[in-house]
Amino acid sequence: MKVQIRVCLFILLMAAMDFSRSWPSPTSPMRMVPVPRAKLCVTEGAVEELNGSRLSVNVPKMRAFVAAVTPQAVEARLTYLGHTRDVARLGSGAMREQFGLKLRAHDACNLVYAMWRIEPEPEFVVSVKSNPGMHTSSECGNHGYRNIRPKRASAVPRLNPGSSHALFVEMTGSEMHVSVDGGGVWEGDLGPDALSFDGPVGVRTDNGRFEFQLLVREMGAAIDCRAGDHGDE
Repeated sequence: MKVQIRVCLFILLMAAMDFSRSWPSPTSPMRMVPVPRAKLCVTEGAVEELNGSRLSVNVPKMRAFVAAVTPQAVEARLTYLGHTRDVARLGSGAMREQFGLKLRAHDACNLVYAMWRIEPEPEFVVSVKSNPGMHTSSECGNHGYRNIRPKRASAVPRLNPGSSHALFVEMTGSEMHVSVDGGGVWEGDLGPDALSFDGPVGVRTDNGRFEFQLLVREMGAAIDCRAGDHGDE
């Protein structure tokens, strides 16, 4: 009987360890709430809803934002499943595989990107896309990008199929802090251009398949889902 109890306890312990590996612990210092699929405005591609407020993307190009007023803090607990069968080039013609979070997403022409690139090489890139007076992708295309040099940065893990990580990004004024699995990977000042527009947080993927949970600090007043204004390149 004692042997059976020990075996049962061992099985439960191993199951708990497997679960903790498959979905990483939160990295944000504050309480975050999950964003359900119903609160996500998908402006390009498709996002499927899974159990437990998890989401899934399997298309070459996905763009979305939270259809509510949000603070500028967002977390993604993601599992990378590999590249998509079909691929799509960026507006510049470049071929990249990446997972990104949006902040201050005013429209397709004015927003901030925090991008975890998988291919052609693993790196973390923060960009401000600013096009004053323009609002739709047909107006600005892929113009107005400015990559920001960090004050401090460290290497990000390589995303291998089946690996899971927690990505947290926060802006305080023009300062941005990024962490992966609780460790800082990027910190810097985005400058005044990043404060010349405002909007909710969001998410984008390029040529990668992911399961993820998107979390924000809180969701306020609803925002209209305007696909034409947020189909960003």
